[in-house]
Amino acid sequence: MSQPISVTILTKNSQQHLSSCLHSLQRFPEIIVLDNGSTDETMAIAARYPNVRIVQHTFIGFGPLKNLAAQHASHPWVLSIDSDEVLSPQLTEEILQLDLRDTHKVYSFLRHNFYGKKHIKACGWDNDYVLRLYHKETTRFADLPVHEYIITDGLQVQALRGTMDHFSFDSISQLIAKMDQYTTLFAKEKRFRKHSSPAISYFKWAFSLFRNYVLQRGFLYGYEGMAISFSNANGTFYKYMKLHEENQRLGISLVVTTYNWKEALGTVLRSAFQQSELPREIIVADDGSREDTRALVAELAKESPVPVLHSWQEDLGFRAAESRNRAIAMATGEYVVIIDGDMVLHPDFLKGHRRAARKGYFTQGKRVLLSPELSQKLISRGPSPISPLSSGIKNRFNATNSPFLSRLFSKDKAGIASIKSCNMGFWMEDIVRVNGFNEDFVGWGREDSEFAIRLLNSGTKRQNLAFGGVAYHLHHQENSRQSLAANDTLLEKAISEKSIFCTNGIDKHLHKK
Repeated sequence: MSQPISVTILTKNSQQHLSSCLHSLQRFPEIIVLDNGSTDETMAIAARYPNVRIVQHTFIGFGPLKNLAAQHASHPWVLSIDSDEVLSPQLTEEILQLDLRDTHKVYSFLRHNFYGKKHIKACGWDNDYVLRLYHKETTRFADLPVHEYIITDGLQVQALRGTMDHFSFDSISQLIAKMDQYTTLFAKEKRFRKHSSPAISYFKWAFSLFRNYVLQRGFLYGYEGMAISFSNANGTFYKYMKLHEENQRLGISLVVTTYNWKEALGTVLRSAFQQSELPREIIVADDGSREDTRALVAELAKESPVPVLHSWQEDLGFRAAESRNRAIAMATGEYVVIIDGDMVLHPDFLKGHRRAARKGYFTQGKRVLLSPELSQKLISRGPSPISPLSSGIKNRFNATNSPFLSRLFSKDKAGIASIKSCNMGFWMEDIVRVNGFNEDFVGWGREDSEFAIRLLNSGTKRQNLAFGGVAYHLHHQENSRQSLAANDTLLEKAISEKSIFCTNGIDKHLHKK
């Protein structure tokens, strides 16, 4: 052995094949067995081998666990093996004879997959080369909960001649159990990163079955080939159905900004109560309104189907950035939708935002401008149905609510043109990463654009939501713009310095939670 190699193995109730696995690894100086909750004889079997060191940790995903196991390894070269895999003597000898001075190489080898005692060379189980030997100071596993892989960017991959036996399954029950585990992990990993639907699930199931059983010759391997083909197809169906379900569940905190216009706020809050998909909570971000606004919020909270919280700060002039930060700091949802207190919501407003939400993106919604007459009607009578054909509205396309059209026309957009915080959605983790709104902004304007700039600089992308997230803007006189020049200077500074983080932001309010 030119350099010592540490072997890492993840285990949980692995007694069936662990002894054979460890026996094939006896010539390696160190084996790290990282167990995550075995209740069978796994630990007793591992303890019999003098080159084994046992570490225990809860399950945090396969990628993170394999990286954690590598951290416990004494040697920089790491061979990652599963507990149901057995190295052939030829592969063991080949690995031990490698010249490992080049740390920018990673090594793969062929894995033979078995169902019971039958070697299966169909259903995608054949020609299965796996990357397993790497230098831990050069690369690592991707931090994925499932379908983890060794990152090979800038590295040379070399295939070895030896083989390894993989005793995948012995029964239908094992196929079903692993299918359930892996489909759940897939759905959680891809949640709000990938689209799914019942129709997508069905067509992927049908194609997977045809591919595995016909194109990949599963029909040649008797009942085992049929079992594997159907298991693979059913796994595909269930992982996309589980993903569809995961994408239906999103804890949204709705933040409503307001200042001394309780009549409009009352209409907006009642429209929030009528949402087809309710938020986790509604938080009123109050920039110093009079006592009558507080009384209104308290009264409406009694009829609300969800908690209504009131965040208030002293009236020291227009301080929307701080007001929003205070309210967002109270949020318990993983996703935050911000609207102004003059935006009356379509019943599917939050449903549209939920459908559009994607990890790594913030969402810019649109607004429908209302005439003074229609605005007064809504304020007097409360929220009522408005269609794209209603009188008293402008930009009628923005009043169209269509999930089909929304999926077609909601697009990624670069830059901060037309940024308006009156209708925006953000992941809480993205807000915290850039430290929320910059409270150096005082007076009307640009605090939302500067916030968006920092999000974009941090790697969060922007998408414009079309034909969804419909909200109606009540007519009112525009705010004073006397502070706009100073705020423009702050915005230009953030642009020129490529700012990601603001020092005067949400963190001080989060620490008070």
